[in-house]
Amino acid sequence: MIYRFDNFELDTDRFELRLDGAPRKVEPQVFALLELIVSNHTRLVTKDEINLHVWGGRVVSEAVVNSRVRMARQAIGDDGKAQKLIRTVHGRGFRFVGDVEAADTISAAGVARPHHDAAAPLQEADGSGKVATGGRPSIAVLPLQVLTPDERFGNLGDAVSQEVIMELSRLHWLFVIARGSTFRFRDVDVDIAEAGRILGARYVLTGTIAFHDRTSVVTVELSHAPDGQVVWADRFESSMDDLLQLRSTISANIVTAIETRIQVKEAIEAAKLPTENLDAWSAYHRGLWHMYRFNPHDNAIATRMFDRAVTADHGFARAHAGLSFTHFQNAFLGHSGEHAEQKELARLYAEKGLQLDPFDPFVNLMMGRSQWLSGDLDAGLPWLERSVELSPNYAFAIYNRSLLGALMGDGQNSQDNIMKAISLSPIDPLNYAMLATRALSHIVRGDYETAVTWAERATKAPNAHIHIHTIAALAHQLAGRTELAMLDADRIRRSNRDYCQADFLNAFQFTGDETRALAKTALARLGL
Repeated sequence: MIYRFDNFELDTDRFELRLDGAPRKVEPQVFALLELIVSNHTRLVTKDEINLHVWGGRVVSEAVVNSRVRMARQAIGDDGKAQKLIRTVHGRGFRFVGDVEAADTISAAGVARPHHDAAAPLQEADGSGKVATGGRPSIAVLPLQVLTPDERFGNLGDAVSQEVIMELSRLHWLFVIARGSTFRFRDVDVDIAEAGRILGARYVLTGTIAFHDRTSVVTVELSHAPDGQVVWADRFESSMDDLLQLRSTISANIVTAIETRIQVKEAIEAAKLPTENLDAWSAYHRGLWHMYRFNPHDNAIATRMFDRAVTADHGFARAHAGLSFTHFQNAFLGHSGEHAEQKELARLYAEKGLQLDPFDPFVNLMMGRSQWLSGDLDAGLPWLERSVELSPNYAFAIYNRSLLGALMGDGQNSQDNIMKAISLSPIDPLNYAMLATRALSHIVRGDYETAVTWAERATKAPNAHIHIHTIAALAHQLAGRTELAMLDADRIRRSNRDYCQADFLNAFQFTGDETRALAKTALARLGL
């Protein structure tokens, strides 16, 4: 969507504010604030809405809000004294009072329904020696260079690289160049752009292995081949006593990091493209960026992006799974009043994705989540287990399996699984949910003091939503920290005055009557 006012354009699809056609630098939170106020120019925007949209429901001080409003005014040539565009309504919120012209740059489709056409072919390297700039991301894993001159380790670099290739091949959204092509590049000083051009790879992974005093040191770099930019680099140290375990551990760490980093990079690259130029994969990755913001506005944009992706490629299983996720989010967080319809859409899109690609871990994960959303945790668990079987280091699936375990009363296994998920993906966009799941695992075991520690960490993580703050309130109340629990409850009410314990218990459907009753009583004492 493009909103025009005065000589400005606010382009919500390209995340860009332009003055007379020239982009102006705006901080992300300031852009989010402008987007919220300008897109709702026909009405007053409350401070609670600003808190939800800009800070994901986390309570911030009045001074912080006012600072962002001041910066938003400066960005569009306004100030607090004139208030010619953004007007303060004291005690209530803000209103955009300029004349706004809106132009939709995405074909709206109302409530999206699953498509049933045959899969469209993906565009990949065509042998011309050009790096693909659209379509499914591609990666070339080059042999890791062994720097320690010892014949015992001569083939270790090839072995680790092959292990990484095998694990990456489980990610159906990523096109992995075969080792027969990539292993021709054995030079230490390989030209990344040249390798990417010859192999038709958008990303190139390189690295080294060295040994010092019974310790292995592995360094890796993931580069974006077209411009040579290093997307991610890391260093792993471990004991060299068990080389087989070393290979699997290193490959697991590398693959998990690559999955997150490439998707973030793809979302950034997609944001630079005009909406009309987005192909299915670019639209999908832009949708992922919005999907993880966990607020109604971004979730609606994610839905439109995923719908655009399946319109461009009807056989795109992951985009259907993305639509299942956004409709799940609508029901889970109450973004839509049509709870039953959102649950049904989450199931329909998951089933369509499964029909298109039954071996995609994300698709299987969403099938499990849709069953959970319908209240059948026993039916959902096997799909989550299958997702982990398809991709053993898939942190998102391991986290969901842990969450269902906690809801089903298995606190110990839930704790073990969630710690594995956190260690595999410490910078995951769902880190707050993983931390909150660790808190739930302690709640169901009756260890309320430890639950408090993890719940407090969860509320401080980016994008923590209202249910996360409710878990913190529950942990504080059960641990006897009534004053802190009441502060949590006040924050929840300020975020959504209509929120109550039924919203939480409908989302987190504990199968054990004792745990459910305990949560219900504790939240009732807090007025929720």
